[in-house]
Amino acid sequence: MDLQALADLFATTYNADPNVQKAGELQIRKIGAQEGVISALLEIIASDKVDLATRQACSVYLKNRVHTSYFIEPSRQRPEHIPIAQSDRDALKSSILRLLAASPSRAITLQLAATLKNLILYDFPDKWPDLIENVRALLNSGDIREVGAGCVAALECVRAFRYTQRKNVLPHIVEQLFPTLATIATGMLNTPPSSAQEIPTMLHLILKTYKSSIVVNLSVHQQSPESLVPWGRLFFQIVNLNIPPEAVPADEEERERSEWWKAKKWAFATLGRLFHRFGNPSQLPSPMKKEYGTFSQHFVTSFAPEIFQVYLVQINLYTSGQAWLSKKCLYHILSFYTECIKPKSTWALLKPQIMTLVSRVIYPQLCFNHSKQQLWESDPVEYVRASVDEYENFSSPVSAAVSFILSLASNRTKTAFRPMLDFIYNILSSNPSPPEKFGALSMAAVLGPFMMRHPDVKGNMEQFMVQHVLPAFSAEPYLRSTACDILGTVVKNGMQWANNENLESHSRAVAIALDDPELPVRVQAALALTKMAEVYDSVRDAIAPQVGKVIQDLLKLSDETDLDVLNNSMEAMVERFQDELLPVATQLTGRLCESYMRLAREGLTQQQNEVVPDSIDVDSLLSDAEDDKVYGAIGVAKTIGTVVSAIESATDTLAQVQEVVIPIIRFTLENKLIELFDNMFDLVDSLTFRTHSIAPNMWPIFELIYELFKSDAVDFLDEMLPSLDNFLSYGADVFKGRPDYRAKVFDIYQTAMNSQHLGVNDKINASKLAESILLNLQGHVDDLLQGIVRIAFDNLDGGTGYSSKLANMEVLINTVYYNPAAALHLLENYKPGSSRVFFDKWFAIINVDSKLPTVHDKKLSILALCKLLEVDISLVPEILRVGWPGIVTGALNIFKSLPQAVAKRKALEEKAQDSRYLNLEGEEDDDVWDEDSAYLEMLAAEGARLREISEKHGVDVADVSDVSEESEIEEELGFFSLLDAINPYITFKQALENLQRRDSTLYQAATTMLTFMTVAESQNATE
Repeated sequence: MDLQALADLFATTYNADPNVQKAGELQIRKIGAQEGVISALLEIIASDKVDLATRQACSVYLKNRVHTSYFIEPSRQRPEHIPIAQSDRDALKSSILRLLAASPSRAITLQLAATLKNLILYDFPDKWPDLIENVRALLNSGDIREVGAGCVAALECVRAFRYTQRKNVLPHIVEQLFPTLATIATGMLNTPPSSAQEIPTMLHLILKTYKSSIVVNLSVHQQSPESLVPWGRLFFQIVNLNIPPEAVPADEEERERSEWWKAKKWAFATLGRLFHRFGNPSQLPSPMKKEYGTFSQHFVTSFAPEIFQVYLVQINLYTSGQAWLSKKCLYHILSFYTECIKPKSTWALLKPQIMTLVSRVIYPQLCFNHSKQQLWESDPVEYVRASVDEYENFSSPVSAAVSFILSLASNRTKTAFRPMLDFIYNILSSNPSPPEKFGALSMAAVLGPFMMRHPDVKGNMEQFMVQHVLPAFSAEPYLRSTACDILGTVVKNGMQWANNENLESHSRAVAIALDDPELPVRVQAALALTKMAEVYDSVRDAIAPQVGKVIQDLLKLSDETDLDVLNNSMEAMVERFQDELLPVATQLTGRLCESYMRLAREGLTQQQNEVVPDSIDVDSLLSDAEDDKVYGAIGVAKTIGTVVSAIESATDTLAQVQEVVIPIIRFTLENKLIELFDNMFDLVDSLTFRTHSIAPNMWPIFELIYELFKSDAVDFLDEMLPSLDNFLSYGADVFKGRPDYRAKVFDIYQTAMNSQHLGVNDKINASKLAESILLNLQGHVDDLLQGIVRIAFDNLDGGTGYSSKLANMEVLINTVYYNPAAALHLLENYKPGSSRVFFDKWFAIINVDSKLPTVHDKKLSILALCKLLEVDISLVPEILRVGWPGIVTGALNIFKSLPQAVAKRKALEEKAQDSRYLNLEGEEDDDVWDEDSAYLEMLAAEGARLREISEKHGVDVADVSDVSEESEIEEELGFFSLLDAINPYITFKQALENLQRRDSTLYQAATTMLTFMTVAESQNATE
């Protein structure tokens, strides 16, 4: 292949002329799959004679080609996905490490690293057995570029397998490479830090490699002293490393991103991960105790106290101004101390330090500082977004500070809660500066839920609000903002006012703040006013005459900020003022749809301009992800759904609103905005269900749903099903007259059942769709019955887990209910003896109470059995006639357990839950086991269960969640069926009476089989 011609072709991809660029891309698409192209690209990337931009373009294409075509799942293969030839695969594996070592730029290194990860994922160890030996050779070479390439390769080896259940692969990589990595990193620390980037970059990579290896498991090797001691010593060295000012940028934001501080961040993060997941015995979930119990006991007694003291030194240096800490490092320190609150052993270390930490570290993080002031002035929208979502920012020290005091208040209430309140009161009573007062009030806002629940504190909250919060409404803008925040918090948590004038004073203050010139104040005022309107009738009555303006203000704020929390406020206001908003519901929905379309179009633009990332890292997703327009659109769509729910009883208005909403649904589906599909399917479901009809303009939506299922949205059957069921339920007359529509729903069922790509849950949903077809189109899908019978019978022994088997079985039961004689005839014609196979399996579940776990399961079988009693015996296959009288016994068996199932369903509907805040019971210094601990216990138990099922059934862990037993199948409270309106007792009685009149001999045979007890049950069932 002509390398120069190929290089010239790739050079056109960044040509300034878009026509040249497009022509080049089309030509690359034509030749890209040819054998030898990848080998040639490897040579171009390695050549110093080719300019850097062209080499980079080649590396990007190489990464994408390997990502899409190195391994192609057969069920997902598309015509444009041509597998990479074996000769090119061999060239990739023989060249990739050498190319990494010779990489001329970070950009190319990133592309090559992503390529390497895919090669490792699919070929190691079986098809690339010497990989680890080659990586170790790079690490031991002594050449700094080769060592750097070895560090990159080691990271990609770990990242390829950090989430997989292949237990032997990652531990082998760790055992083979990690001792060398620890030695290299320790040796690098002998060189004093400087502005040179090679050493900190490699340290960063090595520490990131270790952290990536312990995302799920800690290998036996890593638990051993031979590994833990040298790595622990390395982490402490890096944490304690004094980085001179000349080694890092002077600008704090640039310094935060520097390689030296990235290395330190990964050291802090890894120590925290070791303690949180593996080294904390009091919080270690039961399923993990066998594997990590001994290690956790050793870690918490020998290692955690050392971490505690090392971090305390760093905090003292930071608070005294002797050292600088990056935000992410401070976040990890505070997160570690938060983890120290619940275990008894580390709480003993932390207890003497809590108020020092609160006063010197936590409180300053919450004060209004120069950076917050700058953000307020330069970008108030971003300030609002940061302040409202601050506690959800997984790298913000403010988030960690809040988590720390929340954990103290809830878990160590007796020791820490009152001292923190006293600290707040002391600040507020000492004539603080506005920034200091902001910090104290921010702490009060965080602790507000606890203050409102503490028996000794809640009675003083009205005085606190009048004395310290109400005056803040007339102070600096940022104090007005936090005053609204506190007010909203205490109101939400049950604030009752002894003096109604105090309530009116705060209400007026919030109403004034709603028109504040400062955007952050208006946002917090809107949130507070929403909570007050929900709780106090007097506030609701005051707002009612002008609720239209309030909603418009909320819409305007939402448009300005795209904050999801404002959409939540709009939802709450719509629910609270349903009657008042009814006259303007159509207009309001129109405005909401305008907002949605703006956000959706901006999201579409983002999607079209999106660049595939060089690598995806969970930590960076959690810490660095920015708000996307799509999230705003999701929030607006939810609010539209609330409006639809609120006007359900006003049919004319609902019809008008539907016409306004349908265009946004069409736009979203036609433009394939997949992130918004969930919300659009919810809207289709809500509109069709609440109108109990299918509007003419809604049928194109049905056609779009079908087209999307057959192309880009095949994975969305779960979300589509409620809408499809509504189309069948409320549009049955249209389906009866449209063979093409009937063919479409059958095709969805057939595709889902036959697809190798779709999972067990999709097949359950497909079975539910088949049931909807058969129930809603009685007598109009005779032409589809044979196909349904064959598919269901072929899957009778398929599926993983009982829920899947039962759902498929119930498709056959539904065919019996649809047309019993035809269903049995089609079964027997398809495969002789198949009707007997089906009946044997059906009666096997009928005769065990738990095998038909829900009310619907039981009613369906009863009603189908009743239909069978009406079939003339001459139409019954010969193979079934001997056991035919047993149908009555089968029905009575189900009737026995039906009342308990009905009672269980009713209990589920009435079930309610409560939560706990304060820990005012038990010994204060014992281990604490709270709701978070219980949640982690549940997750670990579920993980252990899924792994056990995975091994038992031999299914991939990704599909294990679909595996179930009958005991796990619960009532679907939102599920409605045509069978709900049928009384099974009356139907059974009528079927018996008809059988007695029509065929007294068969009736006698059926009733003769009954025992004395079942005769009594039969009489009860027919009374």
